[in-house]
Amino acid sequence: MAGVNYWIILVAGLASCLFGALWYGLLSKLWLSAVAKSEDELKASAGFAVPMVMTIVAQLFMAWVLAGLLAHLLKGGVSANAQNGALSAGIIWAGFVATTISVNHAFQGSNRMLTIIDGGQWLGVLLIQGAIIGGWGIK
Repeated sequence: MAGVNYWIILVAGLASCLFGALWYGLLSKLWLSAVAKSEDELKASAGFAVPMVMTIVAQLFMAWVLAGLLAHLLKGGVSANAQNGALSAGIIWAGFVATTISVNHAFQGSNRMLTIIDGGQWLGVLLIQGAIIGGWGIK
């Protein structure tokens, strides 16, 4: 992790959390329909505190791991910039995240819209983190 800027990892992790809040805020009705729950059912569940803390920790960890991967990928002769960081993150999303979500949702019998919504959110998270880390977090 030499050459990784930990302040930028923090920025990337928090920016991606903000994106997720906006994404699911805008798509909340579609998401509720896709998971077959009402807003009241969601509010009656255990609450948002634990999932929100898990989200923040997971996205900070994701940014840290992505920074390590980008440090190795982008130091191999490719310039470290926002475009290359986002491109690398997009490839990582396609190869690991989209495939994992698709398989899990298929076996769970999830609504296809849920796969699209969740997959789109993780694509946005990785593109944002990749652009921020690629542009400002690797020296």
